Amino acid sequence: MTIQLKKFGTTLVSRPSGKEAWLAFQPSLNEISQDEEIVVDFDGVVVLTPSWADEFLTPLRKQFNDRVKLHNKDNPSVIATLAILDK
Repeated sequence: MTIQLKKFGTTLVSRPSGKEAWLAFQPSLNEISQDEEIVVDFDGVVVLTPSWADEFLTPLRKQFNDRVKLHNKDNPSVIATLAILDK
């Protein structure tokens, strides 16, 4: 499964917005098979804040662990946010 984050917007900011996106995406996550890889695609995302990412990516990683792969993460905002979350 590929999650196109730009479907949630190109400027992903605020904890409430990230939580809302996470909750809205739950039905899609219920359809993932046990061995399916989850690709998070940052293509088209202009701004990603640590608060939004913490509400969406952290629970995704907790649920699916090493099955989560990040693609198109070369945007400086995405790079900085991911570095903060990895701490």
